[in-house]
Amino acid sequence: MRILIAGACGFVGLTIAKYLSGAFAGCGNQFELTGVDNLSREGSEHNRRALIDSGAEFIHADLRMASDLESFPEVDWVIDAAAKPSVLAGVNGTSSRQLVQHNLDSTINLLEYCKKNHSGFVLLSTSRVYSIEELCSIPVLQHNDGFRINTFEKLPYGVSAQGVSEDFSVRPPVSLYGTSKLASEQFALEYGSTFDFPVWINRCGILAGAGQFGRIDQGILSYWIDAYYHRKALDYIGFEGRGLQTRDCLHPHDLASLLVKQIQDSGDASRRVFNVGGGKSHSFSLAQLSQWCEARFGPHEVGSDPNPRRFDIPWMIMDATRASERWGWQPEIEREAVFNEIAEKSLQTPIRLEVKSA
Repeated sequence: MRILIAGACGFVGLTIAKYLSGAFAGCGNQFELTGVDNLSREGSEHNRRALIDSGAEFIHADLRMASDLESFPEVDWVIDAAAKPSVLAGVNGTSSRQLVQHNLDSTINLLEYCKKNHSGFVLLSTSRVYSIEELCSIPVLQHNDGFRINTFEKLPYGVSAQGVSEDFSVRPPVSLYGTSKLASEQFALEYGSTFDFPVWINRCGILAGAGQFGRIDQGILSYWIDAYYHRKALDYIGFEGRGLQTRDCLHPHDLASLLVKQIQDSGDASRRVFNVGGGKSHSFSLAQLSQWCEARFGPHEVGSDPNPRRFDIPWMIMDATRASERWGWQPEIEREAVFNEIAEKSLQTPIRLEVKSA
């Protein structure tokens, strides 16, 4: 088994690389892992050594440049974990053109590579492909300092008590980031169908764990815990400024366990797109997260700004029933374990990086 991971020096890519190295450790020389990264994001150079220590070969390349892929080795599967991952990417002073080039052009170049070598392709997409307006129309109630779905009212198509399914609307607007990933999904499905190679698409919710650097663009969970511990300024923004907005989380270790099942699945599939999230058991509001932080670190005042922020949504829990039905997949790392892992890393004074414009 030969696998190439794009974006291998990012938090998710590195976690997947470590997991795969362990999962296929018994294969000896029959397993080869290659990690590709352009090392452009802060923290990626720090992760490069850990990637090499996991047993992977490292290639420094810019996936936006088709010529950089010409020297890649032939592999059986490509896992595309390379992206600018923030819903705010392309706005607030960052380059919209770079967003499209990183998230769409790079994926198309990888698909051309898969076409040439007949490699399988796994795209790590996002829950932010779903319509913002439709998400904001989901009826919710306040419950225990967070929002929960109001099942006594009519729910939009694709929503149930289990969360948002793959059938939910992807009607614009979904953000520039969400659109870049949705377009990548479409191209991946078309390439796989036209040129006859397997494609899996995983729409991931919030991925969180100790390998993040406390940056807001790497995810609200690690950012909030790290900022709370270091007594940085925090604010509840929008939704009455009370921190009621609710999401679910997933450790990328659990995502990696699903990837192993997918690359070993040789069966036919009419469905190629799957939600991958922690679900109701891994959900939390910002107010509830602050309560957890207070119990762990002591009190810290959180400010309030009731003014809404662009792209924010009140409630989003991923319904991963399809992945469970096909592969028997369930998250193994509990929500509290994810919180504690991030907290332990913060207690050890990790490298923390400030957000910079691109």
